[in-house]
Amino acid sequence: MYDVIATTQFSAAHRLKYLDGKFENLHGHNWTATVTVSSREVNAMGVGIDFIVLKKETESLLSKLDYQTINDIPPFDKQNPSAENIARWVFKELSLKLNMDDVKVKQVEIREMPDCGAVYYE
Repeated sequence: MYDVIATTQFSAAHRLKYLDGKFENLHGHNWTATVTVSSREVNAMGVGIDFIVLKKETESLLSKLDYQTINDIPPFDKQNPSAENIARWVFKELSLKLNMDDVKVKQVEIREMPDCGAVYYE
């Protein structure tokens, strides 16, 4: 197995609604997204998935959040835009675009700051 990793950044604001009905204050982050894709084999060029393709698809998806208030963007208009939920959303959306017989999105890590974040995988 091979793991191919691409990291990109985006800037966005969010606020979290707590179970008691209170909202955390709106605040922003310079987020980091790291996507890991697994491949059983490499192709004739010697790669599992081209870094350029992986980064382009990741950046295209995250452009929906970049310089936005994430709470205004579906599905986060209905669910908390936590790092966990964002990681799952990125995983699911990229899986639809990138998964093939021998190539699968393995995990997505979303960091709000360098020292805290969440990872989603299946």
